[in-house]
Amino acid sequence: MAEVFAQIMKTISAFTIPVIFLGIILLGMLRRVKVYESFVTGGKEGFDIFLRILPYLVAVFVAIGMFRVSGALDLLSDWLKPLVAKIGMPPEVLPVALMRPLSGSGSMGLASEIIKAKPNSFEAFVASNVFGSTDTTFYVIAVYFGSVGIRKIRHAMVAGLLADVAGILVAVAVSHAVWNR
Repeated sequence: MAEVFAQIMKTISAFTIPVIFLGIILLGMLRRVKVYESFVTGGKEGFDIFLRILPYLVAVFVAIGMFRVSGALDLLSDWLKPLVAKIGMPPEVLPVALMRPLSGSGSMGLASEIIKAKPNSFEAFVASNVFGSTDTTFYVIAVYFGSVGIRKIRHAMVAGLLADVAGILVAVAVSHAVWNR
């Protein structure tokens, strides 16, 4: 039974994107929209947006690189270890929590290292929950605010970082509840 279900899902997965793509084209044709011209116009607008946000992306990626290679991440981790112990987060997970607001791929790499080193462990579980409960706040602000030209980001950044802290606290609490620790 499970094999039949897996085969059905595999077949549905193979056809989902082409069906959606053709459905959009057919709907556009039925509504007498010039589909190709609209596609090209959207592509041109997307490229213009990319050019507008490129400086913000470069700045974020340079800052992330400097943060990691300068040793600031390790220094900040060492300073925050007493606080981390009080909330019940394993110290190995702290770099994931600190990197997540800056870089999704950087924090994914750190979480993957924990998971590979200690699969099926509490540390891996917390790292996964922290990764899933927080967002790439600085990247999101750079991309979305940069694309529309918003320069005053102070309140959005504070709200985003507070949401990240709340996500970390809830991830640790849920991890303790699930693991009965």
